[in-house]
Amino acid sequence: MAGALTAGASAAPAAPAAPDTPTSPAAGAEEVVNGDFENGSTAPWWWTENNPASVVDGRLCADVPAGTANPWDAIIGQNDLPVAPGETYALTYTASATVPVTITTNVQQATDPYTQYFTSADQLTAEPKAFTQTFTAKADDDAAQLAFQIGGSDEAYTFCVDDISLTSGAETPPYDPDTGSPVRVNQVGYLPAGPKTGVFVTDADDPAAWSLKNAAGAEVASGTTTPRGVDASSGQKVQSFDFSGVTAPGDGYTVTIGDQTSEPFSIGAGVYSELRKDALQYFYVERSGTPIRGDLVGDAWARPAGHLNVAPNRGDNGVSCVATAPCSYTLNAAGGWYDAGDQGKYVVNGGIAASQLLSSFERTLTAPGASKGALGDGKLRVPERGNGVPDILDEARWELAFLLSMQVPKGQKLAGMAHHKLHDAQWTALPTQPTDDDQPRELHPPSTAATLNLAAAAAQGARLFRGYDRAFSDKLLTAARTAYAAAVAHPAVYAPATDSVGGGAYNDDNVTDEFYWAAAELYITTGTSTYRDAVLRSPLWGKGADIFPQGGFSWGSTAALGALDLATVPNGLTARQRAEVRGEVTAAADGYAADAAKAAYGMPYAPEGGHWVWGSNSQVLNNAVVLATAADLTGAAKYRNAVLGAVDYVLGENPMNQSYVTGFGERSTQNEHNRIYAHQLDSDLAHPIAGSMAGGPDSSLEDPKAEQKLAGCVGAMCYIDDIESYSTNEMAINWNAPLAWVASYVDDLGMR
Repeated sequence: MAGALTAGASAAPAAPAAPDTPTSPAAGAEEVVNGDFENGSTAPWWWTENNPASVVDGRLCADVPAGTANPWDAIIGQNDLPVAPGETYALTYTASATVPVTITTNVQQATDPYTQYFTSADQLTAEPKAFTQTFTAKADDDAAQLAFQIGGSDEAYTFCVDDISLTSGAETPPYDPDTGSPVRVNQVGYLPAGPKTGVFVTDADDPAAWSLKNAAGAEVASGTTTPRGVDASSGQKVQSFDFSGVTAPGDGYTVTIGDQTSEPFSIGAGVYSELRKDALQYFYVERSGTPIRGDLVGDAWARPAGHLNVAPNRGDNGVSCVATAPCSYTLNAAGGWYDAGDQGKYVVNGGIAASQLLSSFERTLTAPGASKGALGDGKLRVPERGNGVPDILDEARWELAFLLSMQVPKGQKLAGMAHHKLHDAQWTALPTQPTDDDQPRELHPPSTAATLNLAAAAAQGARLFRGYDRAFSDKLLTAARTAYAAAVAHPAVYAPATDSVGGGAYNDDNVTDEFYWAAAELYITTGTSTYRDAVLRSPLWGKGADIFPQGGFSWGSTAALGALDLATVPNGLTARQRAEVRGEVTAAADGYAADAAKAAYGMPYAPEGGHWVWGSNSQVLNNAVVLATAADLTGAAKYRNAVLGAVDYVLGENPMNQSYVTGFGERSTQNEHNRIYAHQLDSDLAHPIAGSMAGGPDSSLEDPKAEQKLAGCVGAMCYIDDIESYSTNEMAINWNAPLAWVASYVDDLGMR
């Protein structure tokens, strides 16, 4: 879940009583008891009832039954292992399985909520394999648990483990990622008339000669680099180069500096056409409650419909409220998009994602040079193609219908408000197909933030569907009005930060921005003075710096969506008021463009304190949305060029030399955190579909894999392409939405 922990919980027998006073282990102390099984004893190891274990040939082995749903449905473990905060541990073990499986190995709290200090997905075969891992504990726990979670296999098998050791005083391996060539470029390519830059990572102080070569190896341009010193975003010493003067279309270009060569790239007017389509295609494969058709997206990504009450599946078409906040009704909330790496559905994420798809289409109605045809009927691979409705609206409708279904029915307490979220009772195991998910699905209580997301997105949808489906447009507008009135009546109903079992909390106790956004959309759509007055009375009116944060807008800061539409979509504001909003957009864009000009890697993102946040790639691109809007309003090249700098960054011209979009670039992300497309853990499953974007660097290292592998990283280097790193490598609808918006914008630039 974007912005939420997504590791699976596990159950285990209760640990024996703990000593009164926790003690830190001595350096090098062995914490595991009987890790070699030399005496034939199994004590103090325990196991779940369905997989009895015994010592066989000096190893602890267990027969694991077929058909368990989750890794934690079968466990071998040991309790009472002390861990101390700040202490680094070495965990070693040798394991095998008679059929290929992926198990989960955790060092964790022994009781609910089973907080993990270390986790690893280990792929096993019949050949015993030795594993050596290090981790640094963040908590003081004198009775932690080592758990080998060995369930979740369709086939029965025998698991064996030996030589298990957990020792303190370990040394963390130095952070040394494989970043490939030090010559960094946009690995997809550049527009002929656009800027073309790159970065060279080097310890040298003197400029270096660069050579641009075509696919045949012939030099077509040359020059020298410009030393830039130490890049603050990464700690790398870098130099930059510029080959903007080259405009000849072609594929297979490379830049060589000394004996180092960049990844290949193209120059061409249509270089972003596939990115536009594939970034939007992502949403179709994230649909819930409907089959994903192989004839549309390829058999590797096809799957049956999930969460429709087809055993063993629990359904979203009759879901009731969570037991801690019961209600007397059920909702048919099937459909919508799965939010991120998990299979939850969240109104606050769905609102901004649907809105940005709608805005991408609405831009074609208002912006000079925007191509309406490129987003029209028959342009995307969706089941509704050919129905006379632009395909991008068909895709947005799938989520809009879900948002409406989350509204509290008439006659009920909090009628008209929207439930905050819907997801499994516990975190869904990784990997799990939607059809195999046997957990109860639960509605969580309504919130003011969710209600205003519904109001804003539905109001925007109402005006855009007006000419295609009058009945649906009317339904959207009625729901939007009802939701806004309910939010006004209940302005401070907040999702609690503690509601994070089975799904992200998405807590937000400042909804001033959501009120501004919803009022703006309702005013644009209806022209009603009530909504205009709400916009003008908002504490955010005239406060551009608050509407457009330095680090970018997001699901928790949505006022920018309203301001962007007030600035671009025809409405009844006075000329002076309209100019004021447009001035806020261009002022924000000036700041982002200045940040891009200062950055060695050219991205319009300078987070406060150099702290890169969870989902940083979406923040880069949301800033690009503001820049592109300013470019549409003014025609200024500096805004357009900064947008292209954001695209360069996401597609490989970055400190990791990593294209963060699957299928685009030689070094593109392949292992995003996702329970459905989880090839890294199960070779029978596909990688995420082309056009899926990873969240990107996160300085806080908010998952065990990132903590383990990225210790000591700097800013934009805090990323790993690993399915277990949900804080750096998750994919999410609210991250792909700005990618789709920006990809559409830059593809339009090439078509002019």
